[in-house]
Amino acid sequence: MSTPQSPLNIILIGFMGSGKSSVGRALAKRLDWEYLDTDRMIEDEQGESIAGIFETRGEEAFRELESGVAHELGTREHCVIATGGGFPVSSQNCEAASRAGILVFLIASPDAIWHRVGRSRHRPLLAVENPRQRIEQLLAERLPAYEAADLKIETDGKSQDEIAEEIAQLLFAQTDTGSTKP
Repeated sequence: MSTPQSPLNIILIGFMGSGKSSVGRALAKRLDWEYLDTDRMIEDEQGESIAGIFETRGEEAFRELESGVAHELGTREHCVIATGGGFPVSSQNCEAASRAGILVFLIASPDAIWHRVGRSRHRPLLAVENPRQRIEQLLAERLPAYEAADLKIETDGKSQDEIAEEIAQLLFAQTDTGSTKP
């Protein structure tokens, strides 16, 4: 499905539980592109889970590892890349990702996010007394960074395949005009 005008990569950003991983896998399959997940890249490189990194080294150390991965994205082509929820908060990460491809913001409401991840024990940033309130707080803080994306897709009430199809249609309909950014 890729053409000479295709974007280098499609980089999915959004809050935890917005569907970046599941949509990313579906989109990569649809396009016959490689699927990458920045969190998995960090885990593989470090030999430790994200939760373990947060616990033993802290969020700041994790964010530094994440920035290292962001700069690696420019060496890839024809990948669908799912990022961590806090990835775009760093302007350096956004700049590196933007040079590497098209940023797609998967928008999910606080209710949808809570439903999807509210009881997860694998989300270090939700290991607080009131995780629902923490979701709303973090989402509000991160929204300006997410809004810098090239394309925004609402995910509530849609399947991963429907979202992947919507992204493919929007991006490739626009790249047929010769533009690499929608």
